[in-house]
Amino acid sequence: MIVLALIWGSSFILMKKALIGLSPVQVGALRIIFTALTLFIVGLKNILAITKKQWFYISVTAFLGTFFPAFLFAYAVDSIDSSIVSILNSLTPLNTLLIGAMFFQYSFLRKQFLGVIIGLIGASLLILKGSDLNPDQNYFYALFIVLASVGYAFNVNILKKHLDDLSALTITTGNFIVIFIPALIVLFTTDFFDWEYIESARSSLFYLLLLAVFGTATAKTFFNKLVQVSSPIFSSSVTYLIPVVAIFWGVMDGESIHLDQFLAGSLILLGVYLTNKGKKS
Repeated sequence: MIVLALIWGSSFILMKKALIGLSPVQVGALRIIFTALTLFIVGLKNILAITKKQWFYISVTAFLGTFFPAFLFAYAVDSIDSSIVSILNSLTPLNTLLIGAMFFQYSFLRKQFLGVIIGLIGASLLILKGSDLNPDQNYFYALFIVLASVGYAFNVNILKKHLDDLSALTITTGNFIVIFIPALIVLFTTDFFDWEYIESARSSLFYLLLLAVFGTATAKTFFNKLVQVSSPIFSSSVTYLIPVVAIFWGVMDGESIHLDQFLAGSLILLGVYLTNKGKKS
């Protein structure tokens, strides 16, 4: 979990740097394509273990847990501070609990429900305060992270319930086989395939390559393994630690976080803490 937090916490600043020379659509598509090519080298032989029925769940988790979030995060980081995006990402464990209860027959305690309410209040305050304190930033895109966290919540519950017998690398490789062609199609709709454009975006492509290899291919495999050896709630709680790393990089890059935003973010983390404390009880 600590390794995942360090990798994913650094992903936000890498996305921000990649967006200097690339559009959000290009960042999302290229992140998927670079990751897929990396995984094809090391994990392609593993997909023979996937059954026909499991391919359905592989496809669902590919789109909900990777494809759509890649674009949603790129648009959000392009519009608001990366440190704020990382805090909103902490809604994932709360949504994991709600989705698990509503669609996967998981039970939860009163304390966990209280944690969900507190977390949602914190997220609302963070978005509203951020909009007031940063009028030059479009906080409508903060809702993209909320939507992505719902996709992550479905993803982690499906992984635990239907794909627990596959290796982490097999699941990750299968995911990217499914979304590789859709990502290529999306990229072809942009002006990326212009040599002069590629030359001007060379440094952005370097940051994006780092993001793909470490922030997606490696981290996704680690996360899938974490889901298998723990519970959905615990594994999604890596988002406890991600904001700490992301805020550090954001401050180093000139971003600032106000007291009101810090308090709202603390409410989200308190909510996540209560959902996990309730689960352990």
